Amino acid sequence: MESKSLHPSVEEFKAFVKEHPKILQSVRKKEHSWQELYEDWFLLGADDPKWSKYKVENNTLEAVENKEREKNWVNHITRMIKNMDANQVQHHINQLSQAIGAIQGVLTQFQGSNPPPINPPTTNNNPFSFKKD
Repeated sequence: MESKSLHPSVEEFKAFVKEHPKILQSVRKKEHSWQELYEDWFLLGADDPKWSKYKVENNTLEAVENKEREKNWVNHITRMIKNMDANQVQHHINQLSQAIGAIQGVLTQFQGSNPPPINPPTTNNNPFSFKKD
């Protein structure tokens, strides 16, 4: 697959957008279109005062990028939690508990000593049940 080279002015605009990251946010919020911003940049030039509100200092740029990454991560975790089935999670926890108990049993056999056996916890379908005294 051949990669097509972009027109030099488009390449310059891409570099300009990298220096002014708030332009990308403006397009994502549908405040402006790429076409509109490109035409303004082409006609007004990169030094026009219009672009000062889109420029971000280096330390602020890192903060914006970190905030975007954090937002994406939180959205991903939120989607995962929404898609979880509580019964499946409980089933997997019970299986894990049984596997740990089996491993403990094997380890005690290899240790040679016979400590009193640990009773496995009773499986309770409701993890939040309370017993009366």
